[in-house]
Amino acid sequence: MADSFLDSLRFDAKGLIPCIVQDAATGQMLMLAYMNRESVQQTLETGLCTFYSRSRQKLWCKGETSGHTQEVRELRTDCDNDALLARVKQNGAACHTGMYSCFYKRRNPDGTIEEVGERVFDPADVYGKQE
Repeated sequence: MADSFLDSLRFDAKGLIPCIVQDAATGQMLMLAYMNRESVQQTLETGLCTFYSRSRQKLWCKGETSGHTQEVRELRTDCDNDALLARVKQNGAACHTGMYSCFYKRRNPDGTIEEVGERVFDPADVYGKQE
């Protein structure tokens, strides 16, 4: 079954497909990342979200450094099979900044940017001090 699901996906010219990650319990959007065929396969096999890092050019399992994993509850495609939606149980924060969701910056009507949402951890405690 996994092969037919993988074969149905329409990866872009770089072999990638965008994946929106959503909290299965609340519906909150958590993050956007990219997958390649191998990371989709690994996600299906392990039940944990695995993505392809475009900057590092390698696979990464969400939470491999922070411990803040994403357990897949459901994996969906859009109507064209060129985007994925991973509905997950989020363990800890989704964002490397320590926020629960990567979508924590809100543009207000007056043009100001406001941080909204829950800070789950201090990034310095997990990743060390960034310079």
